[in-house]
Amino acid sequence: MKEKNFMLAQQLRHELHQHPEMSCQETWTKHHLMNFLKEHTGLELHDGGRYFYAVHRARPENKKRGAIAFRADFDAIPVEDDIDKPYKSCIAGHGHKCGHDGHAASLCGLGLELEDMDTDRDVYMVFQHAEETGQGAAEAKQMLIDNPDIEEIYAYHNQPGVKEGEICISSGAANCASKGMSVFMTGTPTHASQPELGVNPVFALINLASALPDLADQSKYKGLVLCTVVQLNVGDHAFGVAASRGVLRMTIRAEIEDEMNQLQESIEKLAEEEAKKAGVSLKIEFQDEFPETRNHHESVAKVYAVAEKLGYGVHEIPVIRGSEDFGHFTKLVPGAIMYIGDGEDVPPLHTTAFDFNDSLINYAVEIFKGLIAQ
Repeated sequence: MKEKNFMLAQQLRHELHQHPEMSCQETWTKHHLMNFLKEHTGLELHDGGRYFYAVHRARPENKKRGAIAFRADFDAIPVEDDIDKPYKSCIAGHGHKCGHDGHAASLCGLGLELEDMDTDRDVYMVFQHAEETGQGAAEAKQMLIDNPDIEEIYAYHNQPGVKEGEICISSGAANCASKGMSVFMTGTPTHASQPELGVNPVFALINLASALPDLADQSKYKGLVLCTVVQLNVGDHAFGVAASRGVLRMTIRAEIEDEMNQLQESIEKLAEEEAKKAGVSLKIEFQDEFPETRNHHESVAKVYAVAEKLGYGVHEIPVIRGSEDFGHFTKLVPGAIMYIGDGEDVPPLHTTAFDFNDSLINYAVEIFKGLIAQ
């Protein structure tokens, strides 16, 4: 990157870090990014509502290929920012503790570099909200539908614990599909001295929870499958009142999305059976739903080729258990998400001490530029 462009992107990253906004609340962030690109570039800007995208157009006489796209997310999370930096979060309890400020600044850095590049195809850059909840890409994928000339799409995520600038990428399954599943059971309240007059859901919920290890038994599936209980809550603390309401919350995830759906169906079926036996009502809700993210082999090969040409280290990694909504994009067009090392001695993601490594802006932009030319 040109030094001037890197400094502009770095300053932008610090401004984003100082003003974190939660998923689907990123009004200031979106406008700030759009204003940055309006001020410093001649890119086309298209407002998608909660997301937007920018386009660098190749000169008609130069255009030889279909378009390429890149994606960055820009939401923060509800974790305190405990860094000793002048750009520390000014919003209590909220912080850019996953590096999305860096992802957005990197894509703006690419926009700056494109101002002086003669490309043989159009370049799209989509800036997406709400990655943390899985909602953002489900909406922003409309960009691909509206622009059928886009032939491939790429993204990156920073990765603490990996050598700075090292590229990690999966061939095939990159991130597991997952969703939050809540099972509510409601019976009839009664005095604790007369339990026979009420209907208590506790044993139905316990039976369901006890069966989860068998339902998620790895031997029944081709890929990785997990069911993690995050909450089991029945009744309240009043000793004079028998429990009559309860909820079992779990996160289900799988390397193969169809197998996550298979697990979900098994849980729903057993929940219905247990609720019927216990004589309680049943309600099931879902949230934070993520698709599987699957890299395309040809796209991965291009990342390898570009990284090696740049002299970056690059290696294969197994599927990451954590989810990424980038899979919504790669279900529509070929593409890949890569992970770039933040450094080996860096606090983990989603912790109060984490801060994005600004050097990754340059690594990411150079990889993206190489993919445009590849």
